[in-house]
Amino acid sequence: MSSLRLTPLILAVALFMENIDSTVIATSLAAIAHDINSEPIALKLALTTYMVALAIFIPVSSWMADRFGAKTVFSWAMVVFVLGSVCCAISDSLLTFVASRFLQGMGGAMMTPVARLVLVRVTPRNQLVDAMAWLSIPGLVGPIIGPPIGGFITTFASWHWIFLINVPIGLLGVLLVNRFLPEWHRNEPRKMDFTGFLLAGTTFAGWVFGISVLTLPALPAGFGYGALLIGTAGAIAYWFHFQRTEYPLLDLRIFRRPMFRLTVIGGFIYRLGTGAMPFLFPLMLQLGFGLNPFESGMVTFATAIGAFSAKFVTERLLMRFGFKPSLIASTAVSALGLVGMGIYGPETPVPLMMAFLVITGFFQSVFWTTTNAFVFADIEDKDAGQANVISQVGVQLSLACGVALGGGVLEGLRLTHGGEPVLADFHLSFFVIAAVTLVSTLWFLRMPRGAGMHAHAGKPQGEAAE
Repeated sequence: MSSLRLTPLILAVALFMENIDSTVIATSLAAIAHDINSEPIALKLALTTYMVALAIFIPVSSWMADRFGAKTVFSWAMVVFVLGSVCCAISDSLLTFVASRFLQGMGGAMMTPVARLVLVRVTPRNQLVDAMAWLSIPGLVGPIIGPPIGGFITTFASWHWIFLINVPIGLLGVLLVNRFLPEWHRNEPRKMDFTGFLLAGTTFAGWVFGISVLTLPALPAGFGYGALLIGTAGAIAYWFHFQRTEYPLLDLRIFRRPMFRLTVIGGFIYRLGTGAMPFLFPLMLQLGFGLNPFESGMVTFATAIGAFSAKFVTERLLMRFGFKPSLIASTAVSALGLVGMGIYGPETPVPLMMAFLVITGFFQSVFWTTTNAFVFADIEDKDAGQANVISQVGVQLSLACGVALGGGVLEGLRLTHGGEPVLADFHLSFFVIAAVTLVSTLWFLRMPRGAGMHAHAGKPQGEAAE
């Protein structure tokens, strides 16, 4: 096989493992909670912890690749991810499970960014699009097969195996990387902002952990308020620090670009609403409808089918309708999809639910693809790295906050009557996050007509109305 095909396929082994892991866990939360003597809602802390780890360590991935070599960092990232997976499998409490997910997130934070960096450095520019397409395969296939596999393993074997299957996959990836990937010249690393890294990490962890704990049935509220206070102090300290640093970890001056600011903030609001869906919907199917994990996974994978199909038409939709209409339509339809989940009951025909999930997944994918492109609409080449890092950090933080929000609403409703969450609690939770998602529709209505068309053609757009 040509090395131009072999390299992205080897890198895709690790990304496949990461994507499978992130989707199988949603169908297994109830079973995991039962075994570790916790509540299913409390396990949202494990989901948010993983995303916080990604947000903390993604900004330093490029520096580590230049400092220690991308091949070395990528190999060790897979090892750390596998170790985290084993720790998840042997966890016997909420605390150990959350810590294990953080360890997984440390490895995951290095895999995707470094894989893209490796591919860019070893692939001729005229063949980079084809190589990236091969690298994207696990990101498309993983969410499709993840929920059914996770549900099958949890129902007919044990949830522990959804983590243990990462061991042979990860070891295979390490062997392939060290056997077949070539060595290449590493760039001189830019001066590392260790102070900024510490302050940003404190901010992200404090805010998300604090929000999660305040809606967590297992820990006192004082822990949550304390974490929020520490996170806020870290944010204030970072604000003063970055203004006095030549090469800050996250250069917030990039928010002066109006289209970047509009996209990142609008995307944060959108994912604050939709981010809870992969957490809430499988739980509703199991706790509210009485389905087992396998049956739940066979329903929820329909969302990924819609997302997969959107990849083939999104570019044509953007060319035909433009960025603004695409963003407005995708956010509005996503909100309607969440409203639908607030109406479903055990008597709702499964094919009907799956049909609406396909539609919802389609427009969610349109949104993600559109914002991934539009975030660079008015960004110059020299700022592209910072734009990419800050936008990716924003993605992980918004998803983590979305899970915390959805779980918090569900927990608050559960406390009004005690016992396990009932179907009505889930329905109201979906209405709340649908309303949050709809705010992003109103936000993107502010976008100027025709915005982003130059960016889509590959040129930065320099001006935009506020």
